[in-house]
Amino acid sequence: MADLPALGIGLALLLGNAFFVGAEFALISARRTQIEPRASEGSAMARITLRAMERVSLMMAGAQLGITMCSLGLGAIAEPALAHLLEVPLAAVGVSGPLLHGIAFTIALAVVVFLHMVLGEMVPKNIAIAGPERSAILMGPPLYLVVLILKPLIVTLNWTANIVLKSLRVTPREEVASTFTADEVAGFIAESRQQGLLEEAEHDLLAGALSMGIEQIHAVAVPLSELVVLPAGATPAQAEAECVRTGFSRFPIRGPEGDMVGYVHLKDLLMAPAHTLAQPIRPRLIRPLVEVDGETTLDAALTAMQARGTHVALVTTQGEPHGIAMLEDVVERLVGEVVDAAQRPKD
Repeated sequence: MADLPALGIGLALLLGNAFFVGAEFALISARRTQIEPRASEGSAMARITLRAMERVSLMMAGAQLGITMCSLGLGAIAEPALAHLLEVPLAAVGVSGPLLHGIAFTIALAVVVFLHMVLGEMVPKNIAIAGPERSAILMGPPLYLVVLILKPLIVTLNWTANIVLKSLRVTPREEVASTFTADEVAGFIAESRQQGLLEEAEHDLLAGALSMGIEQIHAVAVPLSELVVLPAGATPAQAEAECVRTGFSRFPIRGPEGDMVGYVHLKDLLMAPAHTLAQPIRPRLIRPLVEVDGETTLDAALTAMQARGTHVALVTTQGEPHGIAMLEDVVERLVGEVVDAAQRPKD
């Protein structure tokens, strides 16, 4: 083959290598959440990219096949052609014999390897990482088409690779995970606050929302020994007196056997007729407690309270009562301090 056409083919192979490398890194780095809106808006390229991301194992096999073929072709075609071209100027400066071909081959090999590493590997990789979603939409569909054309060969290669992975007790993945762990999200929130991208109140709200799915209800429960409770047979007058003394508006009721049978809310007692203030609180005014295990997360406990329509939960440890958690104690983890409606604000 003539040297100049061979170098032209070598340039095409170099660009092909860059394409496959860029497509591979783009599909791995891109987030579905960034591409799905464009697919919903009707972008055909985005829809094809999503299909490619759902078959990432096949796409990677296709990309690796393309990279391998381009690299081998580059070495087989471009390097000899470049070496042959270099022999002319080397001969002109007095290099001859076996030394001529050896020097030309070494220089040609160094140039081809340098261009392959820089233009065929490093540049496309960094472009894909710098803008993964844009790169995926541009290069994902062409790679998807290549994989469809060469599907029998690529499926065979992928099947063989999966057998090797399973023998090593590694589960093959068809799609790259596009979610973050709680620790990663917490790190993003903290870093955003440090860089001034979030106000303190915004940071606290986001951090609190994240902790709701991690922190357990026992962390906010008040031990039974520290509770302000009303005894069985307590009167509305006693509840009002405790409200004045403590500033609380909800009081658990301790049954005759020492167990918590429910709680009363002060607002339910305010409508009681005057002649009943010295009589035991009516059973219909005692609200039920929802029982939750101490290892229940705050968000799950909040859901349980909402489902039962109660503001007070009985927290248990291995089935035994441990303490009481109020709704505001749970909400405080999200929005900060919540003052009981019956409490006076501090000066």
